[in-house]
Amino acid sequence: MLSPSRTVIRREGGIYALERALQRRGFRNVAGADEAGRGACAGPLVAAAAILPEGKRGEIDGITDSKLLTPAARERIYAEVVERALAYAVIVVPPQEVDARGLHVCNLAAMRRALASLTVAPDYVLTDGFGVDGIGTPGLAVWKGDQVAACVAAASVLAKVTRDRIMVDLHDRFPDYGFDEHKGYITGVHTDALRKHGPCPEHRFSYVNVAAASGRGHAPPRARRPRSAAPGAPEVEALALWPDEGGTVGVATGQRAWPPPPVGEDEAMEGGTR
Repeated sequence: MLSPSRTVIRREGGIYALERALQRRGFRNVAGADEAGRGACAGPLVAAAAILPEGKRGEIDGITDSKLLTPAARERIYAEVVERALAYAVIVVPPQEVDARGLHVCNLAAMRRALASLTVAPDYVLTDGFGVDGIGTPGLAVWKGDQVAACVAAASVLAKVTRDRIMVDLHDRFPDYGFDEHKGYITGVHTDALRKHGPCPEHRFSYVNVAAASGRGHAPPRARRPRSAAPGAPEVEALALWPDEGGTVGVATGQRAWPPPPVGEDEAMEGGTR
């Protein structure tokens, strides 16, 4: 039996080239997953996953890495992703969870949860930078995936806009830190506020700069945290990550029904036709 010919993705093919190549091979529902907030020392870690429809229906003008977009462009693209996506999911991991379980563990768990929460099962998964195992679906880690694959860029925008909105809301509760401006990342203004006021319950006490500002830098992360969060903290819908690991995250999902276009047998992957 002859193996399928090798697929070559050319840079000039643009941000949709990788997805289109996978779809021609029979992987119709290509999901992208990405996160926002890994480098922040305050606020939640947010992961998202999205499946865009095939063809022109899934093309969104100007979509790329959320960090390269203006806030206005992100909001516009966010709205279009929510409107057009076959399915999307957003997972919010609070800073307490990051401190307790570790950033990388939480990041992988959140992306797994986002992918598992999609109301349309993905045939293939693209992730930004590093692979996510344990998802039961073939996938590929793509360097700078949010600049290379539209579905990853869509997930990037979902995660970034969701997190930015959360940080603006946190500014109303903790106005001393300027969360609405720097979104919890380490800036001069944020560092000065930490020195002056110490950390608040929304800071990540497992981070060195926050631990130092707390005055309990040599204690384990859980011991550094305040005993309770500030009154009036918004509640997030709790979902178990999986029974044997525990932990909670917030999830928002969306779905858009599209009739699948026909795919000829000559475009199917080895192992069966569609």
